[in-house]
Amino acid sequence: MTVPVRLARRLAELVHCSRREAELYIAGGWVSVDGQVVEEPQFMVSQQKVELHPDATLVPVESVTILFHQPSPQPSDGTTSHSTRPPKNGDQVAGYPSGRGSDREGQSLILADSIRQLPSADTRAADDRSGIRLLKQHFVRLTQCLPLQLHASGLTVFTQDYRVIRKLTEDAATIEQEYVVEVAGELVPDGFKLLNHGLSFNGKPLPPVKVSWQNETHLRFALKGAQPGQVAHMCLAVGLQVQAMKRLRIGRMSMCKLPLGQWRYLMPYEKF
Repeated sequence: MTVPVRLARRLAELVHCSRREAELYIAGGWVSVDGQVVEEPQFMVSQQKVELHPDATLVPVESVTILFHQPSPQPSDGTTSHSTRPPKNGDQVAGYPSGRGSDREGQSLILADSIRQLPSADTRAADDRSGIRLLKQHFVRLTQCLPLQLHASGLTVFTQDYRVIRKLTEDAATIEQEYVVEVAGELVPDGFKLLNHGLSFNGKPLPPVKVSWQNETHLRFALKGAQPGQVAHMCLAVGLQVQAMKRLRIGRMSMCKLPLGQWRYLMPYEKF
């Protein structure tokens, strides 16, 4: 009976490469065990058939950015939950290492509702035109940037790319976000004018916001430096109650026709 060994060791013996090179091949999705791709170098094998893809390269897996049409949170009791804290810009996805130490202390968590709706291999959009080979590594060390307004759906960014993280963190105050908000209620006198400029939030005056009516029940907000809960607060201040909210755009990146609950990779030429 063959003693099980790590896949990286078996591959190194088969193709006469170093253990490190074997790990790169495996992490890059180039190695199959009995016909199934395995991406974990520590995977144990014994008598299984191990094969290296003929097009395999040692190019390290590049960092990716994921654009996700995130559904609105749906608490199990059917009510809108206000018990969890708002997500913060730059939050790490729960369960993934933060890259700032091996212990778990200090790792950031995003909203519990959002965690249940993270991008996965099964929810990649069919019309993703990036040509990027899907790898398990793409779902490790993801950082959420510019979180949605509380209880909103719409365009969300998850990334491994430090350049994207830096852009969406350092320029958060100047990047315009576009929301469509379904509202109910009766607008107070001069309420529409106040929405555009004249309201305060958390004790501080808000900068001008571009607000327009999309139809009788939907408002379009284009705002910079959006704070968690700001849009709902603004609506309430002028007599309106938010029924639903969706983010359509972050900077130059629009959600377009990305289906609800699905995601795609950011193309190399696309910029925020």
